[in-house]
Amino acid sequence: MARFDTWESYFYPPPDNSTMRNVADIRDPNALHSFEYSATALRQRQLNADPSLVTHTYDAEHLRAIHRHLFQDVYEWAGEYRSQNMLKSGTMRGFADVNTGEIDSYLAYAKRLVQQTDWGRLDRDQFGAAAANVFAHVNQAHPFREGNGRSSKVFMEHVAQQSRFTLDYGRVSPQVWNQASEFSRPDIGRYDVVPDSLVPVFRHIAVERTSTTTPGVDPAALARSPLSASYPKAPGRSAPTGQQSPPRGPARPGRGYGTNGPGVGR
Repeated sequence: MARFDTWESYFYPPPDNSTMRNVADIRDPNALHSFEYSATALRQRQLNADPSLVTHTYDAEHLRAIHRHLFQDVYEWAGEYRSQNMLKSGTMRGFADVNTGEIDSYLAYAKRLVQQTDWGRLDRDQFGAAAANVFAHVNQAHPFREGNGRSSKVFMEHVAQQSRFTLDYGRVSPQVWNQASEFSRPDIGRYDVVPDSLVPVFRHIAVERTSTTTPGVDPAALARSPLSASYPKAPGRSAPTGQQSPPRGPARPGRGYGTNGPGVGR
């Protein structure tokens, strides 16, 4: 495998340096976006049809196996931790530091939360709070150079399988989801996540499980650009037709969405 040990090493050299290196050697970012979506959508359908393709251990290896399966046709480094730190402008700190073992620390704590929770006994409110706490730690770990959102959503679907709920991501707009995820992150100089903003979101997307229930579509993946950040730059857009907005969670003003550039998370 090629070495991905600098920010620039994830991209092709000029003049294609706006496109991430990929298995199909696609140099156009828009074409890569289309290829990535179709390839990962197919792999996700495989996971939905056969959950045994990934061992459900709810730890770092579980998340890495999900990412490896989803992105195996797209990126050579699928399933591997990012080698570079990622951040966003604003008042929040960067994602987990690759130099201090924070990725594993956040994911280990998420595993403990999953294991210590009696998911089958939770009502909707309790489920919303528990799921928000787990996801906030996984999101802050942000272990991969790209594809954290899709991988963590599948991970949360696996967590939810222990409960009487499934997750319908189509019930919340990408803008609400991304802002709640952003607000859950630690402030500068702090380590602990703040999952409060995610609680009403998970409560809203929790759907009582039936014999015919299937995981919901992730609308954010449909519109995601390979050049965009993990969180959209235009959170003011209204939700697509047919989507619902959950009750507003706690606001954390002053947090920005950042811009692309070296060291800026995607």
